[in-house]
Amino acid sequence: MTREKPKNLWLSRWGFILAATGSAVGLGNIWKFPYITGEFGGGAFVLMYLACIFAIGIPLMMTEIAIGRRGRGSPIDAIARVVRENNGNPAWKLVGTMAMLAGFMILCFYVVVAGWAFAYTVKMLDGSLAASSVEGLAQTFEAHNANPWVLGSWSLLVALLTLWIVGRGVQAGVERAFRWLMPGLALMLLVLVGYAVTSGGFAEGMAFLFSFDTSKLSGEALLAALGHAFFTLSLASGAILTYGSYLPDDQSIARTTFTVVIADTCVALLAGLAIFPIIFANGMSPSAGPGLIFMSLPLAFQQMPFGTAFGVLFFAMVSVAALTSAISMIEATVAYLNEKYGISRGRAAVGSGAVLLTISLLAMLSFNVGADWKLFGSTVFDGLDYLTSRWMMPLGGIFMSVLAGYCLRSEIMRDELGLSPGGYALWLFMVRYVSPVLILMVFLHALGWLGFDPLQRWYWIASAIAVLTILGEGFRRRSLPVMAR
Repeated sequence: MTREKPKNLWLSRWGFILAATGSAVGLGNIWKFPYITGEFGGGAFVLMYLACIFAIGIPLMMTEIAIGRRGRGSPIDAIARVVRENNGNPAWKLVGTMAMLAGFMILCFYVVVAGWAFAYTVKMLDGSLAASSVEGLAQTFEAHNANPWVLGSWSLLVALLTLWIVGRGVQAGVERAFRWLMPGLALMLLVLVGYAVTSGGFAEGMAFLFSFDTSKLSGEALLAALGHAFFTLSLASGAILTYGSYLPDDQSIARTTFTVVIADTCVALLAGLAIFPIIFANGMSPSAGPGLIFMSLPLAFQQMPFGTAFGVLFFAMVSVAALTSAISMIEATVAYLNEKYGISRGRAAVGSGAVLLTISLLAMLSFNVGADWKLFGSTVFDGLDYLTSRWMMPLGGIFMSVLAGYCLRSEIMRDELGLSPGGYALWLFMVRYVSPVLILMVFLHALGWLGFDPLQRWYWIASAIAVLTILGEGFRRRSLPVMAR
């Protein structure tokens, strides 16, 4: 089969690295990873997390990039072309459909979250966050969300900015934006770390993040590490697969993947070094979760020299991180409309933006006039989060592993990955037997079906290995009359 000619390419390998890192870096890197690192043993947890990244993140990210580059298209088209080359079942393109929809639906509520960051940049600048306690800032946050016009305006700003960048094209819009946004984010982060050094709580923040305490490693810590390793890299959401379709043929997928993973982890750790010294210096708790950003930190900045300036810088950094993630979530949909129907990227952005704004409006109203509207038993905002993070993304990750590990001819992935025989054998083992089992654990835990009891945990692991092996072999035998493994 003649390979699809690429319609769009990154200008360089760094275009992909910056875009993929920008997709991975979001609010979870700013508050969640540093917090769970400190909570579960510091340096010991970092080692556990890196092991989980090796077991889940790297194999699956390499898989998505390889399939994207092989198929040269949106998630739906790329998977369809690779499966067609494999003489496989065309129904596999539904995996691409689910990934693309997951990314789009995440963006529908993520623009609201990103809007908070944009709004707080201005609020920090004009003094609207002046309060004497965390409770007072909590009331400010609630008042902001209670006004649909204010909340909706900021969400609309994020959506329009995202659509404008994506609509300009891969090189002129997406890649050019990341070439400015990601270095800017890194610079702001380094300045904030330097500021944290002078806060008076840097030693305590370092101890919280990097003390090597193996006694805190537990089943809960393992599941936290597995979950973050899977979700942090924007896997199974269409972003990496689409970005991979723009990667030139002469670029190493393995080296590129490792670079993105290292950059994402470094940003998360630096964020912890920027945030927690300031929190400890002001006698606050590091366990505030998302409220750490919008309630605890604004109060801490008010109590420190030059706090307003650095508070503005911090929320500007969070806004950039949110925007880079938002761009990646809509790119797959715009690419699909552009390729499938031949319409320009600008019109594709407008068309997808109309649907995005409609659904995001419902998510935004969850905090005020639509608080009683239900989706899966929760508000529309929480319902979208539940559907995508607990169902669509884990299932997408499992199906992608089964497709690559069992159903594609070995020469397809071996040729695209460009690994040594030993490297390919290791990748194949991970994507067949390790990654899908661990993703299944994340899936079951997210649904509340997997607890922390060791006997229960090992029972599920053993069962998952058996089930996935049987199903994988079944898929493999049905996908091709002759398999060259």
